[in-house]
Order: sequence, then structure tokens, then C-alpha cells
Amino acid sequence: MSAAGEPRAGAAPAAPAAIVDVAVGVVIRADGAVLFGQRPAGKPYAGWWEFPGGKLEAGETVEQALSRELHEELGIEVHESRPWVVREYVYPHAHVRLHFQRIVSWSGDPHGREGQSLAWRQPSALDLAPLLPAAIPVIGWLRLPDRIGISCALELGDERFVARLEQALATGLRLVQLREPGMDPARFDALFRRVRERCLRHGARLVVNSGHPVSYWRACDGVHLRSGDLRSFVSRPRLRIVGASCHDAAELARAGELGVDFALLGPVQATRSHPGSATLGWPGFEKLARTSRVPVFALGGLDEADATRASRAGAHGLAMMRAIWR
Repeated sequence: MSAAGEPRAGAAPAAPAAIVDVAVGVVIRADGAVLFGQRPAGKPYAGWWEFPGGKLEAGETVEQALSRELHEELGIEVHESRPWVVREYVYPHAHVRLHFQRIVSWSGDPHGREGQSLAWRQPSALDLAPLLPAAIPVIGWLRLPDRIGISCALELGDERFVARLEQALATGLRLVQLREPGMDPARFDALFRRVRERCLRHGARLVVNSGHPVSYWRACDGVHLRSGDLRSFVSRPRLRIVGASCHDAAELARAGELGVDFALLGPVQATRSHPGSATLGWPGFEKLARTSRVPVFALGGLDEADATRASRAGAHGLAMMRAIWR
């Protein structure tokens, strides 16, 4: 290479580095604490904290590689891991494709079989440093709740909806999308104020659908982008929380490019509001979710009975517009 970093005349261009596929295990205890490992001396980024895992060997699935690596590194037997998010990251020494999996069932007591230090930490109170750069976004994903309630005040009536919202917040709902297409502006403004007050009181986060004026996005925690609006943005809105609605691979890829915090992916099943519309079904949902660069929530005709099926298909959680208010 020349001093300017350009190839010399006649020199063949350098071949791009091959992408290395890596299975990464996010081991979550019943109390919500997550397991971190410290990279041992002699490895790149020695002393930095990361999630355990390792490279896929020839012919291995992500699940098989993760089971092997966590046994070798931690001495545990993985009984079930579930797909979550896939991200590429370019380090000085390697270009990696990281397949993050949530480990939901294992046996054994994790211990550093390669001499590495281990630590359990709550995502909300992380004090380990430095973290590998590719591990940093995972902390935000871990802090996402696993349910999103989408408003339907036009259908239920404002008073009935607010009463149901109060009940849901009291029993643990922590993320609400206010979405009322066609609602009279004055009525929406009054509803927004009531919903925001209740979310603040319960420590829940509130986002407003992008079909409503920008002033409301800024007056709460952020915005949820409709699929059409997702395509029109050239960069992520500068808000605390940004979600997006996605229906296909192109929209999900765009959500990843923008760096949204999560995507709603669906409809998985038929819904009352869109009868006869095409659905993904669970196989279609899983095919898309397994390659997503952001956490996805399953949406469309679902209720709590679908939670495990959704998680096994790669969903971070469920987004519900009617079932959650029952």
C-alpha cells in the first residue's frame, strides 16, 4: 500500500476479510441477571468483558456451536437456546457475524474453564468495564420489556381504554404505543395527556405512532415509525426510543440500517382489523426474525398463549392491540 493507503500501480486489490460466524450466548438467570466473561490474557481485547460463545465449526448450526462452546468455556449443558438478534461487527483483527441467542434452559454451575473471570450482573445496574464494542447494544436490548401494548381507544372508548391501561400498568406493562389513526385532534390531545400521566406514574415508557404530529413524539419517550415512514427517514430520529413496523425482509433490513431500538414484525396471524390480509405465519416470521439486526416483537392476532412459540421463533416478545387490554 502507498503512504496514502491506496494500492500501488499494478498491485492486486486486497481481498476482503472473510466473515466469521460466531454464536454468542446470553445466559439469563431467573432473577434477570446476565452472565459476562472476561477475555483472558493472550487473546485480542484481553481483559475486556463479553458474552460467552465462539466460532461455528464446519457443518454446525448456531445452536450446536453454542452448546459446544458453552460446555467448553463454562462447563454447562445448554438445554434450550432461542434466536434473538444477528449483528456484524468489524474488529481490527476480524470481521464477525454475531448470532446472539438467549439461553433459557441449562444445567451446571458456570465456571471459567479457560481461566477467565465470570460475573453475573443485572442489565439495569451494569458496572463492568470495558465492554467489547459489539456487546454494548445488547445491554439496551436486555432492558427492553417483553410486552408492548398498542392502544385501541377508538374501538373501546376512551374511558374504558384508560381503565384497562391502568390495570395493565399495575400488573407490569412497561411499554405503550399510542396509536389512534383518525381520532379528532382535540380528543387525541386529551387522551395523550391521560396516557402519559399514567405511564409516568407507573414507570412505563410511552411512544407515539408516527401518524401523529411530531410534537407528541417529543413530549414522551419517542416514536414508533409506520412502515411507510420508515422508508422516508434517512437517519434515526433523535429520540430516546424509536420503534418500527415491518412486514417483510426489506423493511426489517431498513429498520436495522436506521438503528431503531426494536421492530414489530407481522402480521403473524389473521387479525380482526385486517381480515383477509396476507400473514407471515410462524415459519415466515421465524425466517425473518432469525436474521434481524434488531429485536423483534411478534404482532398480529396473538395473545399470551403465543408467548413461548414466539420466543422460540426469535421474538423478543409480543406486541398486542386487543388481547393485552382484555
